[in-house]
Amino acid sequence: MESNTAKSLKEAQLYADGGSRGNPGPSAGGFAILDMENNVVFTSGKYLGVTTNNQAEYHSLKGGIEEAVKHSIKVLHVYMDSLLVVNQMKGIYKIKNRDLWPIHQSIKEMIPKFDEVNFTHIPREMNKLADSIVNETLDEHTR
Repeated sequence: MESNTAKSLKEAQLYADGGSRGNPGPSAGGFAILDMENNVVFTSGKYLGVTTNNQAEYHSLKGGIEEAVKHSIKVLHVYMDSLLVVNQMKGIYKIKNRDLWPIHQSIKEMIPKFDEVNFTHIPREMNKLADSIVNETLDEHTR
């Protein structure tokens, strides 16, 4: 889903979520970009095959950040219910799982394309839109 406003956004909110049915298991990532008035301007879900929950979380974040770059968004407020990913992106937690290093690095390399990016951990209840995209994507691919 996309609207014309996404192309002219300078500041936006990114809600990202990933999930696995089993860990590892069939996984998907989903994200939504909202303007600062909470209007949804872009959503996307991607089936990832068999991965871990943390890999799915990172893939959802990467997809959302890539989309924000495409739309020339300059200030991005990222909201995720994964405390691990949020704190790893902030540099508070070290990345012990080597499988996460490459995707974490690719996300870090995109950050300078923004004037500002901040990461905020939110409760699951506040991430329902991204979560629903993950579940719809998983349902489509695991029937």
